[in-house]
Amino acid sequence: MAVNVPGVIVMVVFYLLVLGTGIWASFKSKRKQKESGATGMEMVLLGNRSINWVVGVFTMTGGLLFVKPLRDRNCVTMLDPFLFKYGKVITAAMSLGSVLVDMIWLSATLTSLGGTMSVVLDLPFSLCIWISAAVVITYTLMGGLYSVAYTDVIQLVLIFIGMALGSLAFQAFHQRTLSASSLASAKQICFVAAFLLLIFAIPVVLLGAAAASTDWNQTTYGSPSPYERGEAALALPIALQHLTPTFISIIGIGCIAAAVMSSADSALLSSASLFTNNIYKIILRPQASNRENQWVVRLSVVIVGVVGTSLTILNHSIIIFWFLGNDVAYIIVFPELVCVLFFNISNGYGAIMGALVGLVLKLLSGDPAIGLEPVLHFPGCTLEDGVYVQYAPVKTISMLSAIAAILLFSYLASVLFNKGVLPEKWDVFKVKAQHSPVPLTPVGGATPEENQKVETKRNMKH
Repeated sequence: MAVNVPGVIVMVVFYLLVLGTGIWASFKSKRKQKESGATGMEMVLLGNRSINWVVGVFTMTGGLLFVKPLRDRNCVTMLDPFLFKYGKVITAAMSLGSVLVDMIWLSATLTSLGGTMSVVLDLPFSLCIWISAAVVITYTLMGGLYSVAYTDVIQLVLIFIGMALGSLAFQAFHQRTLSASSLASAKQICFVAAFLLLIFAIPVVLLGAAAASTDWNQTTYGSPSPYERGEAALALPIALQHLTPTFISIIGIGCIAAAVMSSADSALLSSASLFTNNIYKIILRPQASNRENQWVVRLSVVIVGVVGTSLTILNHSIIIFWFLGNDVAYIIVFPELVCVLFFNISNGYGAIMGALVGLVLKLLSGDPAIGLEPVLHFPGCTLEDGVYVQYAPVKTISMLSAIAAILLFSYLASVLFNKGVLPEKWDVFKVKAQHSPVPLTPVGGATPEENQKVETKRNMKH
């Protein structure tokens, strides 16, 4: 099959449009920084907390529960509360884990783009990936969150148009609510974006249903079906190529590229934020200047981008790692975030035990993706074709068990140290210095006095 020239031309125009928007946003970011007197770090990572709700809606979805406590603490990343409460060691471990998840996320999204573009445009897989990665790295490097947010607007508009024709445990999400211009704006973003997410899911479901019900023998693709050929992962680009007119398939590839680039730039800036703010600035070089930290952000974007793109050589194997990364985010990071924000009793000992309980329980439940047989058989577990299949919500059970373990072991540690059962010199996480045991009731975050100080400081900036 020859190269799809019209498709290549459209993709070039799209990439130039996105790159141009990113560069324009970088100049806008520098102008805003001069006007507001904001630090370079706050501008790069959070857009000086001045992203309006309209742009914000185009950049994220859901998560209303976490908006207020994170903003009340004036956090830069979602892991800042861990540093305040648990100290540097646990924060560094959580940060490295989140950076790894973001890197795998980047690789998986680029792999999906490479597979789609190679099918529709008949271009080499690696060429599609590296060109896309170069564009994303360039505008993220130049403008930080401003470039990411404004290019997301173009990308999501294209996704919406194309889909119409064709039929929280991540730092990248919380970066959007923290960058909003106000708490009210952050809440508006969550409400509107959650509604849009449901709408955008409809065309995707319809495309999948069409691919599953098609008589492929009556198409240019022929028999057997993509599933029977082991190409089920490429069902979307195959459907675009063989079930739609040429102009629809071209727009469809643009949609996929837009979605991938929107995810890729978020992963880049998210990982750079976590490494710079929670590892380099706090642990490695506390005395680093603002300018030095800005350069670390830029270097982190390049390194994560190059390493993440290089991992695409694993091809479809990286998708397995992506699913495992999602498990880590849901079973370990999410419970830790819930407890550190909403339960005063949580401490470093509970955080460690909660992570261990959640991880061990998930591993004992088995994982067909990596050939791990289940040791624990939950109700409904059946043997199908020689493989045990868990029909119980194993991930949710593991997540809830992790939350329970965090609270239980945090309370036990607090009692043991505050009652003098264990000597204070063993208290490496300084539980006794934090507080005495309190009932296991949720808390709303910072005190009203702390909230007033934060709001006053923020208003003075603007």
